[in-house]
Amino acid sequence: MAAPKKGNLSVSERKILELISAGDVQEAEKLLANQDMRVNCLDEFGMTPLMHAAYKGRAHMCQLLLRHGADVNCNQHEYGYTALMFAGLSGNSDITTMMLDAGAETDPVNSVGRTAAQMAAFVGQRDCVTLINNFFPRARLDYYTRPQGQEREPKLPLKLAEPLHKIIMTTNLNPVKMVMLVKESPVLVDVAALEKCYSVMDMLCEQCVRQQDMNEVLALKMHYISCVLQRCLTHLRERDHNLDALVKSLLKGRDSDGFPQNQERFIRDCITKFPHCEAALLQQLVKSIAPVEIGNDPTAFSVLTQALMGQMALVDADYCITCGEKGAEKSCSLCKAVTYCSVMCQRLHWFAHKKVCGAYQEQGNDAPRLKELKDDESDLVRETASFLQDLCIRAEEKVAAAGGCPAELPGCPSTSAQGPTCEREGQQPRPQNPT
Repeated sequence: MAAPKKGNLSVSERKILELISAGDVQEAEKLLANQDMRVNCLDEFGMTPLMHAAYKGRAHMCQLLLRHGADVNCNQHEYGYTALMFAGLSGNSDITTMMLDAGAETDPVNSVGRTAAQMAAFVGQRDCVTLINNFFPRARLDYYTRPQGQEREPKLPLKLAEPLHKIIMTTNLNPVKMVMLVKESPVLVDVAALEKCYSVMDMLCEQCVRQQDMNEVLALKMHYISCVLQRCLTHLRERDHNLDALVKSLLKGRDSDGFPQNQERFIRDCITKFPHCEAALLQQLVKSIAPVEIGNDPTAFSVLTQALMGQMALVDADYCITCGEKGAEKSCSLCKAVTYCSVMCQRLHWFAHKKVCGAYQEQGNDAPRLKELKDDESDLVRETASFLQDLCIRAEEKVAAAGGCPAELPGCPSTSAQGPTCEREGQQPRPQNPT
């Protein structure tokens, strides 16, 4: 079938471009149901409807067009732009992921020789750059779920492919986050499963190095994930059945300032164990990290993130001190000095943070309080929390009348167990109800 000519649009095809601009998915779906409607038609500049939708950030419209057979790799644009390039320019991470999942090629260049990742970087869309540079097709992993040659069993059981692919696709290299991803999948928390997974990761690392265009970035990432999985395996063999001891070990901070020196040592060890000493990327990492004392900047985590993700770590955003997740909106309700992405992460980190939390050490400035309830929490949760808060208020009143300390009252929640709760960043303090 001949390729559509630029600018040769029917009335309905021009109409769908207007609907894309307006974001009217329902009307667009009606037009696409018409057999005369060409989903890959080209406007005067060689842009398809999918390119228009990607550039305008219309995620639902992109889904609709792809469902109707839009060509994600069409390259008829007058300057060689693809739908993935337009997605990167828009800065929409969901659409960028959608294009990649639909089979968008990352290597094509436009008329000025830039790839989709380079175009996104040019306009400062770092999240899209990270997604494109770290995309790993599920098909490459699925290859190992099928017996090859004389094999009777595949190298990777099919049930392990999905959780392992999720770990490969993560853009958060914090080892605590990766261990948490392992914990989320019960099928991975198993000695035999982890042995198979890290073995496949090692094979993928070798494959990335030995392919015609050596991909050092992806090879190092595969190696790093393999190291994390091997560390999980070691702890499982030591009868740490749920990996909690490993998480606690990685979060344990230096007594003087809480710096997670175990994480730093682990990441440095992973880097030095990369089996391809000739790799320029490895030499660059070692040169950046070796002269730096543990606890000083740049940390191994920030250097590794910069090298593999193509962006500066810990810049222009608040990161969870526990798992490194971007966009942490909560803070310690006592010292406000550290941020968290969730109450769970705050609780995991409290055993380490309480040693350096100045407000907690002072024992009396601002007592921890119950977390503020969200509107979507169940009535049972709200009722229970309300009961606990009333109980604490009554306890405080009784102890205050007796001239004692609330923390000494039997049955009153202790600050040493789970610590203070999180507050949203920038939230104005409210009158406290000590617990």
